[in-house]
Amino acid sequence: MSQVSLARRRLLIDGKPQIVLAGEVHYFRLSPSYWADRLDKLIEAGCDTVATYIPWLWHELPDRSVDLTGRTHPQRDVAGFLDLAHRKGLRALARPGPFVMAELKNEGIPYRLYDDPPLTWDGAVVPTRTLDYLAPAFLEAAEGWYAAVMPMLAARLAPNGGPVIGVQLDNEIGMLSWVSNSPDLPADFRTPAEEHSLAVHDDLGRYMRDRYRRYVAILRESALRHGVTGIPFFINVHGTDAGRGRTFPIGISQLFESYRGVPQLTAGSDHYLGDLTVENAPDLYTSNAFLAASLDPDQPLTSLEFEAGTGDYGEDLSKLYPPEAVELKTRMCVAQGNRLLNLYLFTGGRNPLLAEPVGDGNDRIAFTGERHGFAAPVDPEGRRNPTFGAVRHAFAAVRGAADLLADGDEEDDGLALGFVPDHYMTEYHHPASAVRAAQVADLVRYRGMGPRDILARALLLAGYSFPAVDLQSSADLPGTVVLASASTLGRTVQERLASYVDGGGRLLLNGVLPQFDVDGTPCTVLADALGVRVTGRVDGTPHYFPSVTADGQPEVRVGYAQFLAGGEPLLLVAGSDAVCGVEIPGRAVLVTADYPCDLDFWRTCLAKLGVEPRLRHDAADPGLLVTSTVDTAGQRLLHLLNIGPTDATFSLSYRDSLLLDGRRLYLPARAGAMLPHGVRVGPATLLETTCELISRTDAEVVLRPTQGPRGDIAVFDREPVAVDGATVDGRAVTTTSPRPARIRFTPD
Repeated sequence: MSQVSLARRRLLIDGKPQIVLAGEVHYFRLSPSYWADRLDKLIEAGCDTVATYIPWLWHELPDRSVDLTGRTHPQRDVAGFLDLAHRKGLRALARPGPFVMAELKNEGIPYRLYDDPPLTWDGAVVPTRTLDYLAPAFLEAAEGWYAAVMPMLAARLAPNGGPVIGVQLDNEIGMLSWVSNSPDLPADFRTPAEEHSLAVHDDLGRYMRDRYRRYVAILRESALRHGVTGIPFFINVHGTDAGRGRTFPIGISQLFESYRGVPQLTAGSDHYLGDLTVENAPDLYTSNAFLAASLDPDQPLTSLEFEAGTGDYGEDLSKLYPPEAVELKTRMCVAQGNRLLNLYLFTGGRNPLLAEPVGDGNDRIAFTGERHGFAAPVDPEGRRNPTFGAVRHAFAAVRGAADLLADGDEEDDGLALGFVPDHYMTEYHHPASAVRAAQVADLVRYRGMGPRDILARALLLAGYSFPAVDLQSSADLPGTVVLASASTLGRTVQERLASYVDGGGRLLLNGVLPQFDVDGTPCTVLADALGVRVTGRVDGTPHYFPSVTADGQPEVRVGYAQFLAGGEPLLLVAGSDAVCGVEIPGRAVLVTADYPCDLDFWRTCLAKLGVEPRLRHDAADPGLLVTSTVDTAGQRLLHLLNIGPTDATFSLSYRDSLLLDGRRLYLPARAGAMLPHGVRVGPATLLETTCELISRTDAEVVLRPTQGPRGDIAVFDREPVAVDGATVDGRAVTTTSPRPARIRFTPD
């Protein structure tokens, strides 16, 4: 029996922080004769946990009885599947809906519940297969489903001697309403008057968020009532689109009230970003940071759908992601404190036929055809594709440093990116409201990562490590807040930032100076506190190219510039005396133009606010990301990630002290490394090394060299007693071999 809990942003199993490495295997898409093979491949890939949806649509029969043991079809034996996983030493993460998506028809909901679809704007029927989460008929039916499935899971919970360490409640709550712009609306509000449009939309967003909160509470209470106790619950947060994370915070904004502050419940990301490059690496980093900022001090960061595979989701070969994409994303996510990664989808399969035909062209449970999971590391026929090896390599690196990652936190450079959940309350807009359309367009252009995503990209590529801070919460603010600001910024947030700056805090603002409250009423509290005002604006057109200059720098083109009065000029609009960037000494730097991703310019802006990166490198080309994590014992990992297209050669320094005596390190393009620094190995301390950890005990450590023929080094605080695969020179161990080096010490 194992005890599972959440505390201090850790996932604890029997009181010990753990990294959970999971993979999604859909038993219902596989003959039971294949279950053992797919679970063996899951273990081979380095996973310790199997995750699976449990579709209501599949398990409920036409007579409304529920089969969870395979009495009507062998692929309904979810109980047997979980028991097999347990016998193989795997843990399990159960995802029983009610909604599960997974390309299933009705998103996994039985057909019988769609007799009375909900209505939205102007009384129109919603165009998706969503339902009113709080409709009494739906909740009654969902309670019946939970009454069947939860006791089966309760009997298999880890505290009861089973494999189940967590249960996800529903899936991507609110996503269908968002992507179809179809909120749940009472008749009186389906066509708002234009003069009240912004206020109505603001109220609507808060109303919908409260509905989601109430829905999650109902599901959680039902699960507890049916015996699922003593393990954590999870909420899956949706929002990436077209390989980018710009819209991911919409999902956070929709759902954070549903999970923040709820005991033994946390949220996980749902990431579909494809390859990781300089374009979208800031998206993943910022998405993780924003999600972490939405959690309370006990809730750990997780990824419940961590994209794995080739990207060929349509089986049309229009996309093939390079295998290293999954490794790069894995390394970034564990560096930022993710305690659980669930590879989605790990293995493909086949969609079985519905219990009753519906005459929709295939009569199967899903709309993808007979075969499903074409892109997965293990395809529907059980063959490994090239991403399988990348998963295995990435997870091996994580397992080698698992205890350091499970109990470690990313260090930062004394700044945080401001997260404003209301900036992402944009999922609904009445089709005929011009004022709402203008507000949404303004928010989309400037929020989050900044105009053209440059603010977040510059921070990351310039070498800064940073969390996010929810500016609508009571969380403590760091020494410097970096904010991508739109014209709309709620009065309470403006007042908080004004008080923060007046109290000695420092602000870097990029975008435009806020001028309105969320309901459209004028609000210049922050501008007034900073002593600046807006005096004009210029926008680029196909035949007009606004340009700006920074001190001593060439003129650069921008898409827009908002003119400011007040402060000391930093950016001037070419051909005029207008200013679009100012410094308020010791208090703020405001950049109200989409200035390019000139890393030196942004470093200068932060230096004016007293912010310097603790880790520095001298690689010639952008693309090398560096950060560090430290555990509660002070043991560090240096995380190096080369997302660029060229190999990197560089030296590293930490707080102005050279690491490894200034030794030049090599990191190939599209690769990463986690280098231990000050890590205990029994009686010894591994002071620094160019190698990754494979394993370590109280008497020995096994290291994986990373430098090839250039040679690797590991420096300890005492001389080893034995070394295999390397050469000892006092307290230093060196090797030019790619083979692992085993280093032993005499225990005290």
